[in-house]
Amino acid sequence: MDFPSIDKGKLKTLQVNLGYKCNQSCHHCHVNAGPFRKEMMDEFNISIIPKVINDYHIETLDITGGAPEMHPLFKDLIEKVCKLEVEIIDRCNLTILLEAGYEELPEYLAKSKVKIIASLPCYEEENVNKQRGKDVFKRSITVLKKLNKLGYGNKDGVLKLDLVYNPVGASLPPPQGSLEKQYKSILKERYGIKFNNLLVLANMPINRFSKYLQKEGKLNSYQSMLERNHNSNNLKSVMCRSTISVDWQGNLFDCDFNQQLGKSNNIFPRTLKDLSETNISIEGNNINVDSHCFGCTAGNGSSCGGSLT
Repeated sequence: MDFPSIDKGKLKTLQVNLGYKCNQSCHHCHVNAGPFRKEMMDEFNISIIPKVINDYHIETLDITGGAPEMHPLFKDLIEKVCKLEVEIIDRCNLTILLEAGYEELPEYLAKSKVKIIASLPCYEEENVNKQRGKDVFKRSITVLKKLNKLGYGNKDGVLKLDLVYNPVGASLPPPQGSLEKQYKSILKERYGIKFNNLLVLANMPINRFSKYLQKEGKLNSYQSMLERNHNSNNLKSVMCRSTISVDWQGNLFDCDFNQQLGKSNNIFPRTLKDLSETNISIEGNNINVDSHCFGCTAGNGSSCGGSLT
């Protein structure tokens, strides 16, 4: 089955990968991040991000990695973008905020009013540790409690805290609404934790998760399941229509997943530098699609912002 052709809409989000260095090595990680990765965005590309945001009237800077907090210019980037009064998202694995040298980051993020989207693939300790590593669940709970004390997760939404769920294995995630109610009820009852929204994501059959599926003999069946559950209604709101993804070298892609697969055939401008110098609209450009894109349209849909329907 061929994935349908889709085009770019208005550019609203600049998603920037600051590098692949991370304090964790999660089994499902589609960027193969880990403690021994050395790739980091250089100072020049960091410096032109605010200009691109301003020139293209971008509404959201979505910072990811690896653990983006490990980049030495992480705070510098946030300070400069804060002046533009746009939404800033930190995609955080939570445990980084307990590592030596990063303990004061929660206060900094709160002061800067940075939205935190945090990985917590289950409310059961065993499932989280199986996917993300020993003691990750306990450490994540410790950080979530600290974030709550700082004001994250309140209903007023001033300091937004969203959690991310993804299945442990080769299955589609359950409906987002009902699972969010479960998460909120159990985390509040067991740990006194509150958060704003649960974002339900499907696992993409690429990189580390693809290798896991191959090892288990499930790659073909998982891909077939995604295609069988394709929902064309999700095409109008997939994240690639309003997002440009930037890799650690400053190259542009339609989405984070295409970035990891090196798919950039139709992209113009090609780099963050080109984008900063040309000020050309990308609206209407054809988006690079392939079989992995069914991971975003299957069932209720999946994007960096959670379910699509």
